[in-house]
Amino acid sequence: MPQSAATISGIQRMVLYETRARYFLVGTNQAQTKHRVLKIDRTEPKDLVIIDDKHVYNQQEVWELLGRLDLGNRTKIGQKGSSGLSRSLSAFGIVGFVRFLEGYYIVLITKRRKMADIGGHSIYKIEDTSMIYIPNDSVRVTHPDEARYVRIFQNVDLSSNFYFSYSYDLSHSLQYNLTLLQRPYELWSSPTSSAEEEVQKQSKHDSFDIFEDEGLPTQVVYGLQSEPYYKYVWNGKLLERVKDIVHRDWLMYIIHGFCGQSKLLIYGRPVHITLIARRSSKFAGTRFLKRGANCEGDVANEVETEQIVNDASVMSLTAGSYSSYVQVRGSVPLYWSQDISTMMPKPPIRLDQADPYAHVAALHFDQMLQRFGSPIIILNLVKKREKRKHERILSEELYPAVINLNQFLPPENCIEYLAWDMARYTKSKLCNVLDRLSMIAENVVKRTGFFSNRSNFYCHTIRPDDRWGDLGGYITASGRVQTGVLRTNCVDCLDRTNTAQFMVGKCALAYQLYALGMIDKPKLQFDTDCVRLFEELYEDHGDTLSLQYGGSQLVHRVKTYRKIAPWTQHSKDIMQTLSRYYSNAFSDADRQDAINLFLQVYQPSESRPHLWELPTDFYLHQRNTMALPLDRRSYTMWWSAGVLSYLPVPYDEVSCEDTMKKVKVRRANRFEESIDIYTEFFKPYELTSFDDTFCIAMTNSAREFMPKTVGVDPSPFTVRKPEETGKSVLGSKSSKEETLLQRKTAASAPPPPSEEAISSTSEDDSEDDRDDDASVSQRSTPIKLLTESGESTRTQEIQQQSVKEPYGLNLAEFPAAKDLLIYEREPVSCFPEDSIYSLSPPQVDRDSREEFESSVLTGRGQVRALCREDMLMYREYVKNRYM
Repeated sequence: MPQSAATISGIQRMVLYETRARYFLVGTNQAQTKHRVLKIDRTEPKDLVIIDDKHVYNQQEVWELLGRLDLGNRTKIGQKGSSGLSRSLSAFGIVGFVRFLEGYYIVLITKRRKMADIGGHSIYKIEDTSMIYIPNDSVRVTHPDEARYVRIFQNVDLSSNFYFSYSYDLSHSLQYNLTLLQRPYELWSSPTSSAEEEVQKQSKHDSFDIFEDEGLPTQVVYGLQSEPYYKYVWNGKLLERVKDIVHRDWLMYIIHGFCGQSKLLIYGRPVHITLIARRSSKFAGTRFLKRGANCEGDVANEVETEQIVNDASVMSLTAGSYSSYVQVRGSVPLYWSQDISTMMPKPPIRLDQADPYAHVAALHFDQMLQRFGSPIIILNLVKKREKRKHERILSEELYPAVINLNQFLPPENCIEYLAWDMARYTKSKLCNVLDRLSMIAENVVKRTGFFSNRSNFYCHTIRPDDRWGDLGGYITASGRVQTGVLRTNCVDCLDRTNTAQFMVGKCALAYQLYALGMIDKPKLQFDTDCVRLFEELYEDHGDTLSLQYGGSQLVHRVKTYRKIAPWTQHSKDIMQTLSRYYSNAFSDADRQDAINLFLQVYQPSESRPHLWELPTDFYLHQRNTMALPLDRRSYTMWWSAGVLSYLPVPYDEVSCEDTMKKVKVRRANRFEESIDIYTEFFKPYELTSFDDTFCIAMTNSAREFMPKTVGVDPSPFTVRKPEETGKSVLGSKSSKEETLLQRKTAASAPPPPSEEAISSTSEDDSEDDRDDDASVSQRSTPIKLLTESGESTRTQEIQQQSVKEPYGLNLAEFPAAKDLLIYEREPVSCFPEDSIYSLSPPQVDRDSREEFESSVLTGRGQVRALCREDMLMYREYVKNRYM
């Protein structure tokens, strides 16, 4: 069966040129060998006219085209205005096109930063954008409110946590993207062209590997492109106007949320842990202004968090080992809100609309069944016991809704509901919150399973584990598939939710590492380098999501619930609470208007009120309330057609006709750059700098968390005391305590020093206390060999002690005099003249020189004639290779 590969976008760099009548956007691939040109008309005051000739140019043709455009647009001598074709700016992608009350704007990405790498597929963060008005000033029809709409639109900071990729679909999970590559070609829907029909017929009769070319005249590979999951795409509406006009390479979809990657070193073996959070663009907004769900089943603050673990020593999605786990957070799927007309920290919760048949909850869980399969597990962390009923209102309404929906589902696919008052347990001195969460996490991961593209290793057979046998999910021939998902919520889905998700992610991480053969049992303990690295990654994830929705960072962290947070954390919590309160009271309304305008939930028009004149945006997000229900959904058969037929497998990942319509298949040569991830990543055709090649400054477990002492266990799964970590030792402990710790943990203790040595060491320690950086540099300085015979015994002991600290060994005896004479007689360099001022060139034999000159001539296109020896060598190669 032919193999498949994800298609890489053919446009990764672009230059915008302008004339008085048009904009010309020239896009090129990474190698700058293929170019496309987009022509944008500037003479239309309010309409967007874009022409894409769908032609692929080479570099010479593009220069000739730009030269003709420059010559044809030159004005006559003495005529006012600019002349010719001028270069406007360089960009890395198109965010979209937007119009308010005047003409259209184009939003371009002008700066980017690489944040993560998944199997050679780079994930970038938007660093800066540029918004350019398309119509010329001569045809511009000004409007007094245009500038205000532009300011509101630009309140959405695109340089803050917006991500994109040219070759990896960030809107889908890794499980979807990899199972897409592994689906049988015969089960896909009918192709869209006759050429692809011929390929499909051929694939049914021929079974071959595209990387083997014996006996085949052509090399065939299938590039796959799927439609993005628009729920997590934030510029879908901005590209909707040009989606069917331009080539697919011009379209680039961005997500909003979080992306972080850290490196876990397991005895030198690199393992990447990647965390991707996708924030939903449906019913999006700020904390108190977007609560509950809308009439389409989309909930506020819905975020899909995916943790990916892969062996970084193999950079390939098909050949490498990958594992992922997905969980979801989101507001309680009910019609509810909070009244913020009065200034108070906790506005009262109210149910806006009666929903006796759980219609909105049914729509929401129908979406989850399609995307994740079953079981859907709800972890509700809101309070149960309150003096004044506040959060309990939501639980009393959600639980009957789940019971009502479950009575129509098959028992094996029912929605599981788990309510736990996490805030009450936190105040208790007898209960450990994280122990309870770890029990919940173990049960959840066993029910849903996780994704892995590798089958069980042999180590799982020779050293079996009881917890591995009853693991859930769907087992395939090539690995495991996650079926179902955990949905966690509290009232805000911020602090408590992030801690609960961390504990579930920690449990899933243990199973992922065990599945990849990295650890001997699926269990991770706190105070290990691995868990510290994962906790730091999750706290960055929680802070980012909390800033986007609540206006401040997390108030309660994992250390707060472990009750090991320092006393200074309480003052920080108070400041975060005040920051969140200020943001909710004064700035959330402006942020909500900007989100509504960016997502095109509100589109300005002359015939409707302005955005700032609307008393509420309720009807913008509840569009179906204003329309007649032509096809009312059933209250009993509340799921979509076909969903139950494939459970527990998610319907979106099933190889059926409806789902395969989203996949586009195209035939290409395997040497084509649009599918060659090696050429895409390593760029052998150009000179690159180390800053470009190693541009990800990711956290490293060995550098950041491993103790800087000698003789410690380098395993990242070893439990260490807090004072033993790398950051704590260098940051809080004095040099004297550090030296004592090194002596205790060294493999062999040094001989006891004399009193003079102790006194000298204490003096050095007092100096080191004044300057920690200097102490590190002094300890890391290599020891010079003693060449003088008159050194005292005390000096030798000091030297031996200083060697012991950084290297963990003692010099038994110093080099003898004859050994030093041999060392001095050895030449320093093989060159007769070698210094910083001059260097004699090395001698090269004649054969090497001829070979080098031949290579240079070949690179210039001047190929030398083949001699008889070359022909015989080539014939021998062909005979051995193909015959």
